Amino acid sequence: MSPTLILSLIAGYFLVLIVIAVLTSRGATSASFFVANRDAPWYMVAFAMIGTSLSGVTFISVPGMVQSQSWSYMAVVFGYMVGYLVIGTVLMPLYYRLRLVSIYTYLEQRFGFWSYKTGALFFLISRAVGAAFRLYLVAGVLQLAVFDGMGVPFAVTVTASILLIYLYTFRGGLKTILWTDTFQTLAMLTCVGVSIYLISSELHLGLGELVKTVKESEMSRIYFSDFKDDKFFWKQFASGAFITIVMTGLDQDLMQKNLSCRSLQDAQKNMFWFTLTLVFVNVLFLTLGVLLYQYAASKGIALPMKDGKVIGDNVFPMLATTHFTLFAGIIFILGIIAVTYASADSALTALTTSFCVDFVLIERFPEARQTRIRQLTHLAFSVVLIVIILIFRALNDESLITVLFKAAGYTYGPLLGLFSFGIFTRRMLREPAVLPVCIIAPVLTYILNYNSVEWLNGYKFGFEILLVNGALTFLGLWSISRRAAVNPAVEVAV
Repeated sequence: MSPTLILSLIAGYFLVLIVIAVLTSRGATSASFFVANRDAPWYMVAFAMIGTSLSGVTFISVPGMVQSQSWSYMAVVFGYMVGYLVIGTVLMPLYYRLRLVSIYTYLEQRFGFWSYKTGALFFLISRAVGAAFRLYLVAGVLQLAVFDGMGVPFAVTVTASILLIYLYTFRGGLKTILWTDTFQTLAMLTCVGVSIYLISSELHLGLGELVKTVKESEMSRIYFSDFKDDKFFWKQFASGAFITIVMTGLDQDLMQKNLSCRSLQDAQKNMFWFTLTLVFVNVLFLTLGVLLYQYAASKGIALPMKDGKVIGDNVFPMLATTHFTLFAGIIFILGIIAVTYASADSALTALTTSFCVDFVLIERFPEARQTRIRQLTHLAFSVVLIVIILIFRALNDESLITVLFKAAGYTYGPLLGLFSFGIFTRRMLREPAVLPVCIIAPVLTYILNYNSVEWLNGYKFGFEILLVNGALTFLGLWSISRRAAVNPAVEVAV
């Protein structure tokens, strides 16, 4: 594919997004920016959330990891289902009862100022890091496919990518994103389906043969029984459940979409259908991974290597841009753009929402000033993402999906501890000590993770490091807590 063709695809794609933004942002207010006026159809929210919950990391890393991890990731996906059940039956009723815009307002009502600000701060760190990883991936692919050959610096690629997101989100916010993410989710799913079809055709596999090939492949193994293995099924399953509770249920980004539904019942319908669809989509990604390695083996293609190991993150981009047909390459570019920007635009809006609501207390200002504050905050977080991505430029040395969840284990763990302590206990906290506890817990988690092989007889932590972090935070909060004889906020929480 020529750089001119790829640039034309990108330009055309963003033109569609900007047209959608113009049509949906007319008369935008803070209510439409933050929660889409609480009038979004549940089925639109469910479909749009698919693109938001996935990313360029999923699009590239999940297929790329099947050689080293097989289908062990499905254990995590099965755990997601339990996590979404908890969100739908425990957290969403709480959020709707309190009519929250920022979910971290709950912590203020339950505990007080310091818990509230600590929770919001850890979200800002968590989501900024996660969004930066996702954008770093797609920017790297575009750099390799297009801009390196044109002599364009990576920093320019990153800046242009994020400014394009800013252009179609700074006015309409969530109201616009529900429409753009619906379009981008449709584009992403179409691209995955077409990619599977094209590779299957190249390998002369009909539907039955495709299913048989994937089923009989060693790379499709799901169950691993060794407790010490980081692929151990039940460890992955439990991790998936808690990852979902934290990275969706305690994350302003995903819950902001749920809070835009017309009622709790609609939000729960959205969660149910979203969960079923997400499981199916992950099966598609893992199927695609098996086919990619089968294709490379059948054609005798040398895969990208580092230190004697295949670089899983580079397999799909390398095959799509240098070995597939032109049409398949176009499909790949459109797919990764769609899935990455669907998650990135939502993250940018959630960061703006949390900062404006939780730190600026934007509701105290008149609407005209709220608009100026929102737009300046939106621009500021765009710059923050650019800076973080440039810092990550030289740091990627393993599968990005693993890096992302490891990072989330350290930054989302305190959120898990705070919310679980609030919901499952009736104790109050000595507020000034909350922030130190939430800093110490991730530090202790890192030390334990770093020394686990030596200290725990060869045990290696995987995604369950999040549980350890959350548990240490919970224990730390208990140590600074006191009994509360009467606490109306607890009654609301429980």
